Amino acid sequence: MSNSNSFATIQFFRGTDEPSVPEIRLTRSKDGRTGQAFFSFDEPEALKPEKMGEISGMLLIDEEGELVTREVKARFVNGTPSAIEAVYSWKSEIDFQRFMRFAERYAQSHGLGYSETGN
Repeated sequence: MSNSNSFATIQFFRGTDEPSVPEIRLTRSKDGRTGQAFFSFDEPEALKPEKMGEISGMLLIDEEGELVTREVKARFVNGTPSAIEAVYSWKSEIDFQRFMRFAERYAQSHGLGYSETGN
């Protein structure tokens, strides 16, 4: 049995994990209390014709529970859906820390790293 300490997944349809790994960009306010995570999924499984259904949100799931955003939209190229863009927002340092725990688990479960870019 595998260790579930690093389990984390993203779903657009409850019960169906999205295998496509997104690019994620973070922004935070100067005081660090509020911010947003911008997700961009290129050619996600959720947009394949056989999976296509109404996407009403994005679920970020790990052993602590779920984070949910309804800010999800499809990007189209020549009338065909090609990407999903989503925004997860937080309004407190506690919410930010919770998101970062999810992000660390997601990176571990998918063999990813991260890089910081500054201005």
